[in-house]
Amino acid sequence: MPAPYTGSCQCGAVKAIISGEPIAVRQCWCRQCQKLTGGPATANAMFLLKDIEMTGELVDSGYTAASGNAYRQLRCASCGNPVMGDSSGRPHARIIRLGFLDEGHGLKPTAAIWLSEAPDWAEVAEGVERFEGQPPPPPQAVG
Repeated sequence: MPAPYTGSCQCGAVKAIISGEPIAVRQCWCRQCQKLTGGPATANAMFLLKDIEMTGELVDSGYTAASGNAYRQLRCASCGNPVMGDSSGRPHARIIRLGFLDEGHGLKPTAAIWLSEAPDWAEVAEGVERFEGQPPPPPQAVG
């Protein structure tokens, strides 16, 4: 499904309309993402900040990501659902969790990153580009 994309958290307090196409869709296997989800990996779409219209109260927590970048995780203030993240390495972009997007978005990862931190049983779909660590940011994300 082409843009616009819509999304909301579990309780509906945070909503988004995203007017542009993602500049990357990735599955991240870093340990921080595993801890964030309580599962094996996150599935994320990187959108330009200018294309995201978000409403609702978000709370954040910050840390140094596996890439070495300063990273901020934003969650719904009411239900705590992960909504998006931002990175000092990609200041013009935001990382939206695919689970935040409404059904029917049709996005799927084209790359798997931080495979060096994936569990032995991790499976990555055939044809997905693979990176042992952090790939360079897409040019649109930094300029």
